[in-house]
Amino acid sequence: MTRAIMIQGAGSNVGKSMLVAGLARACIRRGLSVAPFKPQNMSNNAAVTSEGGEIGRAQALQARAAGRAPHTDMNPVLLKPESETGAQIVVQGRAIGSWQARAYPQRKGELMHAVMQSFTRLSATADLVLVEGAGSPAEINLRAGDIANMGFAEAAGVPVVLIGDIDRGGVIAQIVGTQAVLAPGDAARIKAFAVNKFRGDPRLFDDGLTAIETRTGWPSLGVIPWFEDAWRLPAEDALDIVERPGGDLIVAVPRLGRIANFDDLDPLSAEPGVCVRMIEPGRALPGNADLIVIPGSKSTIADLAAFRANGWDIDLAAHVRRGGPVLGLCGGYQMLGRRLSDPDGVEGPACTVPGLGHLDVETVLQPAKRLSLATGRHPGSGAEISGYEIHMGQTTGPDCARPWLEIGGAPEGASSADGLVLGSYVHGLLASDSFRAAYLATLGGASTVQFEASVEATLDALADHLEQHMDIDRLLSLAEVVG
Repeated sequence: MTRAIMIQGAGSNVGKSMLVAGLARACIRRGLSVAPFKPQNMSNNAAVTSEGGEIGRAQALQARAAGRAPHTDMNPVLLKPESETGAQIVVQGRAIGSWQARAYPQRKGELMHAVMQSFTRLSATADLVLVEGAGSPAEINLRAGDIANMGFAEAAGVPVVLIGDIDRGGVIAQIVGTQAVLAPGDAARIKAFAVNKFRGDPRLFDDGLTAIETRTGWPSLGVIPWFEDAWRLPAEDALDIVERPGGDLIVAVPRLGRIANFDDLDPLSAEPGVCVRMIEPGRALPGNADLIVIPGSKSTIADLAAFRANGWDIDLAAHVRRGGPVLGLCGGYQMLGRRLSDPDGVEGPACTVPGLGHLDVETVLQPAKRLSLATGRHPGSGAEISGYEIHMGQTTGPDCARPWLEIGGAPEGASSADGLVLGSYVHGLLASDSFRAAYLATLGGASTVQFEASVEATLDALADHLEQHMDIDRLLSLAEVVG
């Protein structure tokens, strides 16, 4: 008999994804089998599943917290922004095309069947399904045809817990105001609330809890203090990538407009001896960088144009002339070549544009997307590596004759003649402790972190944090039978 409960937010970025991950870990420690589920997500930071599909990175982390392999049913609809007005639509792990934002409100109802199909299948595999909403149900202008919040909760018969974010201020208005704008039937689906990201003594908000309870009639599940180690878990939103004080080895990363799969940076950020600096548009790439990483992109040609418009191409050329190393991953790898062609109009109008010219390769974008898990080794160090590929395009050229990785026994990647500029389609390389240590050593740095073990320890600490500050027993009592 499967039960489910949905975590919705009084606004975006209130910490829903992290709470679901922590609750998943806490509940499996209680002997429950748990499955995370997010009907609709919007993110260019995707994970690849064993069946060769893609889901939001947050759902992959939640699956890990729940002790199970990521599956496409955990995130049946994934929106991957390609421009300010359009996104690629991924349904049950497969891209079905690109929709304009203006058309999405009218068409999203078409996706409810796939959402419910995935939810039904997933529910058959667990004692408890922890559902995560998207954005906020208070966005009542999006209620018609909704599949992400109350529309799903109504269709699936799932009760809701509402989360407010006190760190951004106005949390009483967030929660009370949400009830005020919701239709009575939707408001009735909310069974309790919690306040997240409190800094200081939570008892100082006792009167605030009373005010919310009095005005809404909803019970409180607790005031959850700020979780200081949240940065140790993979971020899903590019806006959550923040520069943290680090060591002397400086890694500069241009913040591309459509940056994708930036979890590549997490293992570097975790290293005390490394300072990962996200370079905002309008700022120069620093001249003292020990390494420049060009990350993945959902819209490589557009991001390449923006790279040039920011003058980063000039900064990068100066860095290379000084003998500075460069690592290009996926879209960043494609940008580093001499030419990038889009004959089928995969990213927009068909075109051919010059690349940055630091690798003697060229890329042809193709409609078919490659999605696969990857395992292999780094011959230079003998380190075993694992990761995933998620890209549209094929790269060829003389520098591909100098591959620096082996994936599935086949050569992968390209390197410049002097070995300073490297490109690869494999995401997740740097999560390998042995490879990261070997690579940092070539830059004059050192690795002191066991990254995967650190993520596990942080998930356990997050579960402990929620056990202490959130009434999980009451939350579980609110979950209702589904299916």
